[in-house]
Amino acid sequence: MSGPGISVVICAYTEDRWEDILAAVSSVRAQSRPALETLLVVDHNDTLRERLAKEYKEPSRGAVVRVLANAGPRGLSAGRNTGIAAARGEIVAFLDDDAVAERDWLRHFAEAYTDPKVMAVGGRTVPVWASGRRPDWFPQEFDWVVGCSYRGLPRGRVRVRNVLGGNASFRRSAFDAAGGFATGIGRDGDKRPLGCEETELCIRLSRARPDAVLLIDDRAVIHHRVPEVREHFRYFRTRTYAEGLSKALVARSVGAGKGLESERRYTTRVLPAGVARGLRDALLARPGGVGRAGAIVAGVLTATGGYVVGSVRARRGGATFSVPAVESARPSVPEEVRVRE
Repeated sequence: MSGPGISVVICAYTEDRWEDILAAVSSVRAQSRPALETLLVVDHNDTLRERLAKEYKEPSRGAVVRVLANAGPRGLSAGRNTGIAAARGEIVAFLDDDAVAERDWLRHFAEAYTDPKVMAVGGRTVPVWASGRRPDWFPQEFDWVVGCSYRGLPRGRVRVRNVLGGNASFRRSAFDAAGGFATGIGRDGDKRPLGCEETELCIRLSRARPDAVLLIDDRAVIHHRVPEVREHFRYFRTRTYAEGLSKALVARSVGAGKGLESERRYTTRVLPAGVARGLRDALLARPGGVGRAGAIVAGVLTATGGYVVGSVRARRGGATFSVPAVESARPSVPEEVRVRE
């Protein structure tokens, strides 16, 4: 199969997700459009790294699996940057360690890169609830809280401001132009569930390359496991507050104009429609209508509170982050490579 070589980066940090990590790698190996390689980047956990290295020591069917230690500070951003630096593919794709990709995931990514202006392509992330079903009170408009695509995102293959990090791909040259993922914005193991590092990167990329095209193709689907603890309102509240903190850092980096551009449409159009839908469902005696409407209001308030606190901290110098250059440890493969089925 001809086309750009694709390196898939999966960042892991805990042995609690052992079976999930194995499933993620298996889903990459089963792709209809084979990956060039899978890079497992382990975040400062020698026990997990050694166990994975032993697991994938022997060659097996599908792309080679390389196990790496995060070469930067603890956290998801540095782990991704480690993977980017080691990647040999012209395209670098990212998959969460608790998600599995559908068989044509990489094929849909690869198709979009036939346009040389396309610098990033994201996909659709579907939640897999630990309880077996969506909680009645949990609004689809807030599925980003559990790392999934949410109601309000455009459908089809369309241009967007930013892709979502757990199901995304970039040209390797995008990092040469804009630098890597900013450390200090995203997640750091089990600490507060921050985010937005991919948003900040995509805005920075668009500034560095004004002609860059960033897309979401909702045919590129992954299924993301949502653990039971994240099905509760306590986590919902914590995550929305953390999102506000992260958005404050993004606004500090790229300005509130671009940093909050998509959020303005989301809060003025998508969320009011969600509240109205919840209240309508309540009037029709459908389960969870009032809860969904209330969760939307609560989510807006807690995210706003986080943004205010984060903005004050940023002005006082209490929140810092850095944007590293990502230098390739190995030469990239050529634009056109041949990958065996």
